[in-house]
Amino acid sequence: MGSLGSNIISSETVGKVITCKAAVAYAAGQPLVVEEIRVDPPQKMEVRIRVLFTSICHTDLSAWKGESEAQAFPRILGHEASGVVESVGEGVSDLEIGDHVVPIFNGECEKCIYCKSKKTTNLCEKFRVNPMKSTMANDGKCRFSTKEGKPIFHFLNTSTFTQYTVLDSACVVKIDREASMKNMTLLSCGVSTGLGAVWNTADLEEGSTVVVFGLGAVGLAVVEGARVRGASRIIGVDINSDKRIKGQAIGITDFINPKDFDMPVHRVVKLDEFITHEMPFSKINDAMQLLLEGKSLRCLLHL
Repeated sequence: MGSLGSNIISSETVGKVITCKAAVAYAAGQPLVVEEIRVDPPQKMEVRIRVLFTSICHTDLSAWKGESEAQAFPRILGHEASGVVESVGEGVSDLEIGDHVVPIFNGECEKCIYCKSKKTTNLCEKFRVNPMKSTMANDGKCRFSTKEGKPIFHFLNTSTFTQYTVLDSACVVKIDREASMKNMTLLSCGVSTGLGAVWNTADLEEGSTVVVFGLGAVGLAVVEGARVRGASRIIGVDINSDKRIKGQAIGITDFINPKDFDMPVHRVVKLDEFITHEMPFSKINDAMQLLLEGKSLRCLLHL
């Protein structure tokens, strides 16, 4: 795997427009068209990568269906992938030709108030998740075009349903050359989302009880994150009982299919046990003090 980059990257393409195959969405809900497109060289602080593997996330399906207001077509979807750096633009110093990389749709500019914060680094003003954004951040232009020269829009700072793509260097992460490129595609979104929810957002403590609603890719990543953090009980909830086997293989200790019960899931899981105090809204400061002193799991405020 270590020599993979040198086997597929040629110096002859650096600085030139590349013609390659891509799956282009021309309209909401219409079949993607696999055709030849043109990919421009990377501009300042940009990277062009040769995509080796890409996977499909439900977010891609939602955009393809046109379920949001972000219906910019033609467009190249996709945001989970792995590949090799083919060329770099002016100013890029942390990546070089041949590096194995994965794209990330919410990069960090390292300059805005959110990037400088120790708590909210995934809200970068420049690269935060924005389905309506369909061009490159630097100049508002597209790096993709049809063979006739018509611009093709970008998606989530990444666009990976193509053999070559151009990203801002802030949206590319270098990975170990010995890592499985197939498996690394999952780190672009699904797995990192689930692990991040447990390790960063919830900051789960050892011995905790966790309830995971939905055992898809992200949900199973949450299970893995909880297991690694030492959760004592991991309850998986899904309306598909077939998910039990995979969930147990990864780490759930209990499985609940809501269809098997004639009561709401919160009663089955006994979420009421987590509510240790109840107060009127006017006592919100008292409730906060209870949390500060570690005397309350959850205080329910009545408005």
